[in-house]
Amino acid sequence: MSVPLAPQPPVSAESTPVDLGLGLAIRPSVPVRTGWGVLPSRIVTLCIVELQKLRHDRSEIYTRAVQPILWLAVFGETFTRIHAIPTGSVPYLDYLAPGIIAQSAMFIAIFYGIMIIWERDAGVLTKLLVTPTPRAALITGKAFASGVKALIQAAVVMIFAAILGVGMTANPLKILGVAVLVVLGSAFFSCLSMSIAGIVLTRDRLMGIGQAITMPLFFSSSALYPTSVMPGWLQPFSKANPLSYEVDGLRGLLIGTPAHVPLDFAVLVVASVLSISAAAALLPRLAK
Repeated sequence: MSVPLAPQPPVSAESTPVDLGLGLAIRPSVPVRTGWGVLPSRIVTLCIVELQKLRHDRSEIYTRAVQPILWLAVFGETFTRIHAIPTGSVPYLDYLAPGIIAQSAMFIAIFYGIMIIWERDAGVLTKLLVTPTPRAALITGKAFASGVKALIQAAVVMIFAAILGVGMTANPLKILGVAVLVVLGSAFFSCLSMSIAGIVLTRDRLMGIGQAITMPLFFSSSALYPTSVMPGWLQPFSKANPLSYEVDGLRGLLIGTPAHVPLDFAVLVVASVLSISAAAALLPRLAK
């Protein structure tokens, strides 16, 4: 009398070894993880990929350092001597240096959308979008890569400012806060640029819009002069300008002027999150 065999549990194809002959067998690899659980690692990977481009062409670092150096050496030194802008007991050159750090970071980030349009034209963007990587990770990786480039620029400006005699803090925690502010500001402006790229779709249009908004953003901020000396109609624009909050935080941390540092961080975090969301939402439109 035969004994019925107990039912065997189903064996999935993923766990079944595949016989290759010659006594060899392989087990299929574990399926690739997808979704938001891998978001941090994807962001870091994409950030490293972006920075590899900078390693192959360092000329961008040198050429972009010229303009902020001229702002400090010419504009800053001249207005320090003529005392045309009231900055209290703080020398104007010291007052200007954090503003130029923020300005140089913004100038790097504001044209970042041109790079993503170039990637679309080269077919790279389409390949990235068919991977399991969330769109937000693609945008965030590029945004933080922009922030790291801005940190290099900020370091150059700070070294030159120190050579000119600007008194800046040496507190490591405050320097870390400066780095975080620079990265957040760059993330916002790079995502703003990528959002505009998702709307205008061409490099020429983006270049024109970028040039049209860069100087108004700079001059409507507190980078060059206190908000209190601005015309009344300009002050609301300054208070709504994320660059003003970045400059305010940098001044408070670097040279110790009165600042609303927690508010500055909060505004930049919110602005960065909103801009990343907007750029991620517009990314599929850019890839069409």
